[in-house]
Amino acid sequence: MQQVLAMIYLWLKAGHLIFVIFWMAGLFMLPRFFVYHQEAPEGSPESAIWVDRESKLMKIIMWPALVVVWVLGMALAFNIDAFQQGWFHAKFAVVLALTAYHFWLANYAQLLAAGQRKLTGKKLRLLNEIPGIAAALIVILVIVKPF
Repeated sequence: MQQVLAMIYLWLKAGHLIFVIFWMAGLFMLPRFFVYHQEAPEGSPESAIWVDRESKLMKIIMWPALVVVWVLGMALAFNIDAFQQGWFHAKFAVVLALTAYHFWLANYAQLLAAGQRKLTGKKLRLLNEIPGIAAALIVILVIVKPF
């Protein structure tokens, strides 16, 4: 029985990591799409193409990956009783922030699709650094477990 649980744990972990990679790829790509979208003339065919690309990225990759990351991540957390460990609380906070960022990106995609361009390309490029910083923090917390 112990071996079966260990094997399931490893499959959960592998699946979690695979879908984290998919999700992070989307979190890196979407703000870059926004930069290019905002550089396209408003109401142009090019702008419409960016709306379609952003929508497909969200629907096909980012939303499904987010759901699977959360489901598998929670299964892993329960499996190792992570809720009692300090490093996990910090990781959980970073993942919550990254999830909020995901929702903000989804909202901004809707604004862009409606023709509202509230941020500059420079601000969008800076926002594109958020997933990288979050990923570095998460990796350190999970691997090093500093507390």
